[in-house]
Amino acid sequence: MNNIYSNIYKVNNSNLSKAINRLKKKDLVGVPTETVYGLAGSAYSSKAIKKIYSLKKRPLKNPLIIHYYNLEKLKKDVDLNDNFFKLYKKFSPGPITFVLRKKKKSLLSNIAIARLKTVAIRFPQNKVLRKILKSLNFPLAIPSANKSTHISPVSAEDVSQEFKRSIKIILNDGSCKIGLESTVIDLTSKPRILRPGFIEPKDISRVLNKKITISQNSKTIKAPGMLKRHYSPGIPIKLNQKKAKNNEAFIVFGKKYKKRKNIFNLSYKSNLNEAAKNLYKILRLIKNKNYKMIYVCSIPKTGIGLAINDRLTRAAG
Repeated sequence: MNNIYSNIYKVNNSNLSKAINRLKKKDLVGVPTETVYGLAGSAYSSKAIKKIYSLKKRPLKNPLIIHYYNLEKLKKDVDLNDNFFKLYKKFSPGPITFVLRKKKKSLLSNIAIARLKTVAIRFPQNKVLRKILKSLNFPLAIPSANKSTHISPVSAEDVSQEFKRSIKIILNDGSCKIGLESTVIDLTSKPRILRPGFIEPKDISRVLNKKITISQNSKTIKAPGMLKRHYSPGIPIKLNQKKAKNNEAFIVFGKKYKKRKNIFNLSYKSNLNEAAKNLYKILRLIKNKNYKMIYVCSIPKTGIGLAINDRLTRAAG
């Protein structure tokens, strides 16, 4: 019997070299980040970008986040501003994505940025990915390593299950530290959050010394995570429920819920960071157990709870 995980590689210098060479040849590699596992390809190569969209079955109107090692490599592609520098100094490298204006002479593939005049960029914190970025003379487009609208992957095994042998190398750096995608903030005009994440509005507001709002409805899709249906296990989801039938999955939060076969607790300690880390893992587990309906209790809408509720709302579609 074939090992379905034969494309998962432990992180060492030899395997890093293999991954880097594949990226230089305009191929794709499964990579870890602190948020979720990603599908990486050269952001300067339309050939690599087309492979990403094709493999993910991703709508071309949905741009990719471009990942950079440092500011020096970024300056060639986008216009920087004061708000960016303040937030970069405080939060990067880390789980925050900035939407900035693209320079006319940028080498970025137009397909990667959905032919927009803006670019979503990030400086990842994960040490493995930073080593890869440092060794390349081009940035990487890295969307989550899952089929479009499906559950985001938080382990190398998730990526292999999603794409089987379509990806030849998936670098295994264990479970993702955060487990939810980055906070996305649009800095092209008045700062506004396009997608909530680990870094909260109040933290950004404190740095910029101005009120930061979360954009509810935007006509232009400037960054990932803005589609109405996303992060879905392909099972109907009902939110803010108080109970579920025994044959239906019930996602809960806190110690007041009894341990039963159909109950999946995001955090017995009522810890929202732990809940965020467990969300996609639990959704994938429920899917693999072939439940037909998912009920979810009310999750606090504070801190990273804003992001958890955002993902669940989009998963419910």
